[in-house]
Amino acid sequence: MKGKIKMMQEKKNDVGLSKRDRVCSNIIEFGILGLIIFTPLPAASVYEWSILVIELTVLVMMATYILMREKPQNNELLSSSLKWPGYLFAGFFVFVFIQIIPWPNFLVKILSPGTYSFQNIFSSGSSSAKFMGLSLIPSHTLQEGLELLSYFLLGFLIMKTVTRRRQIVKIFYVLIIMGAFEAFYGMFELYNKNPRILFYEKIYGLDSVSGTFVNRNHFSGYLEMIIPLAIGLIIARINLFSLAGLKWREKLLRFSEKGFSANLMIASSIIAMSLAIIFSKSRSGVFLLIFAFILFFELTVLYFGRIRHRQQGIKNFLKVSFLIITIISLYIGIDATIERFSLDRLLHEGRLIYWSNAASIVRDFPLFGTGLGTFASVYPAFEEKGISAHLSHAHNDFLEYLLELGIVGMLLLFGGIFFIVIKSFLIWRVRRHPEAKGLALGGIIAIVVILIHSFTDFNLHIPANMVLFTVVLSLTAVTAFYKSGKKRS
Repeated sequence: MKGKIKMMQEKKNDVGLSKRDRVCSNIIEFGILGLIIFTPLPAASVYEWSILVIELTVLVMMATYILMREKPQNNELLSSSLKWPGYLFAGFFVFVFIQIIPWPNFLVKILSPGTYSFQNIFSSGSSSAKFMGLSLIPSHTLQEGLELLSYFLLGFLIMKTVTRRRQIVKIFYVLIIMGAFEAFYGMFELYNKNPRILFYEKIYGLDSVSGTFVNRNHFSGYLEMIIPLAIGLIIARINLFSLAGLKWREKLLRFSEKGFSANLMIASSIIAMSLAIIFSKSRSGVFLLIFAFILFFELTVLYFGRIRHRQQGIKNFLKVSFLIITIISLYIGIDATIERFSLDRLLHEGRLIYWSNAASIVRDFPLFGTGLGTFASVYPAFEEKGISAHLSHAHNDFLEYLLELGIVGMLLLFGGIFFIVIKSFLIWRVRRHPEAKGLALGGIIAIVVILIHSFTDFNLHIPANMVLFTVVLSLTAVTAFYKSGKKRS
């Protein structure tokens, strides 16, 4: 009831906007939702045309935001907390610009001796040139930089324009619907005689679920971010964080009042997505699925541990819920799980070799890297041992970004991301608003899970997953700080 009243109040506030600002606000909102729906469908948007669609959509949304006469009012605490990440991200794009532009040879030799030596050995005519870039391939750095800029602008727009409860909840529902679609569609294609990836014929991973993704690990990474959001939404809907101190009869009444059928549908989606991860046969996915449930339980207990009265019933409820989901999912997909974790498969994969070769490149370009987006082109020149197949990514997002950006760029990029995550967690710990607390908890766990997965894969180089990561990161910050300036925070 309170949620409906809040939505009615928000609609009244929207009426107060000028026609121009209402149109602009709708364009931005539909643009955000459109990107969420679109990006996973055309093979996770890995092709250049789909990346261009993302960039143009964000560009239109940004232009629309600039044209708004009255910008949405941000939470003051959120705005002040985002200053440092803003400085770091601005510094990052300045750094990318520095990688692209030409510098005098003598200066490059001082700043990045590895770049100077590489250019002289492999670039024709570089010995007579007086200038060179810190990036070994400036055109690739420019292309990748523009793509990353579109993600950051998307996050900026979410933090600046998603200020109302109905907007937050709507995004959560759309994300869960997309996750459920990916799960059911992937399971359907697993048993299809002529499997497809929606618009394309499925060639690889015919024995595993991958939804509309080419790679099952990236499909798993996508669902890993949505499952915690779905759990967080259920927690928010039933006001779990306000149940401490209530008797069991009152708790059951609260459950029945909070839309039992909708909660059941969300819970069913969580089970479907969990099964899809298991049948994807992604080792990291299975491990992180269980880890996400454990992390949910531990953080929730951490909160209730601060409340001295009658929190034991909530702990028991969480234990039973998470254990049931985990046991059912693992039991149904146990054969696929054991097969993927077999020692034979582990020994025949080349990740350790890739990482060893990539680490040797990092040692040659420690401060400024080889240039954003240059890994695929630079790696073969330094490969001492490995597999003959063409390697597009390092299968470790952190290592690949370190190789391309060096220590300086890496600190700027991930410094801003970690700052937002840590700040959101610290605010979450002291929040008392049960709905905001549940939603923010789901976002925090989603971010932690995908960052852990990034140590063994390249989810953050897949456009669909990067758009989702951007949405979750910015939405988590918005939710964690939601109405925190008021007394009832």
